[in-house]
Amino acid sequence: MIYWNSFSDFLAMGGYGLYVWGSFGVTAAVMLIEPIAVARHRKTTIARLKRQLRAESRTTAE
Repeated sequence: MIYWNSFSDFLAMGGYGLYVWGSFGVTAAVMLIEPIAVARHRKTTIARLKRQLRAESRTTAE
């Protein structure tokens, strides 16, 4: 079992705190950014496909 004498010891993680908390931070950031990026990409893809469909329907009507 691991025990820390203080909160600063906990944050230091035995000298590996920068790696541990940095990895945690990067993972949390990716988990927050990924759904936003997917939703934005989906929205732009749908808009592009709608424009393409309208353009194709205009050329076939002529």
